[in-house]
Amino acid sequence: MLSAFFLKTVGSFTLSKRGPMHRHVTEAGAILAPRLRGAGTIICAGVLSFAALAAQARAEDLPRVLEECAACHGADGIGRDEEIPNLAGQHERYLHTQLQAFKSGKRPHKEMRYESRHLSDEEMQALARYYAQLPR
Repeated sequence: MLSAFFLKTVGSFTLSKRGPMHRHVTEAGAILAPRLRGAGTIICAGVLSFAALAAQARAEDLPRVLEECAACHGADGIGRDEEIPNLAGQHERYLHTQLQAFKSGKRPHKEMRYESRHLSDEEMQALARYYAQLPR
């Protein structure tokens, strides 16, 4: 019974069409649920599968996100215009906090609000880490 619930939940999650990882989550659930016994095992397997696949999907999306940032801030972290700040060598925590502020609207900036609207916290952290490790 719980296996059916697990598969139904994973299946309905997939139908929401939120991203490329949903297909993989459904496939993992379809393989794991019938083979596992016990509620705890099924739930743990589902959570672990989802977490691993979500991390993989985010890692695959990072080049796309970096490409969007690089249009103004450059892949080297040097702004393409005098009004665009250099990100290279900035502190990682500062960059992450600023991205969160743009997304939430706490730091008003029309273009950055638009660009950050769909970033996950993991993507923001990865972007901050990338630009922080670049030389100034």
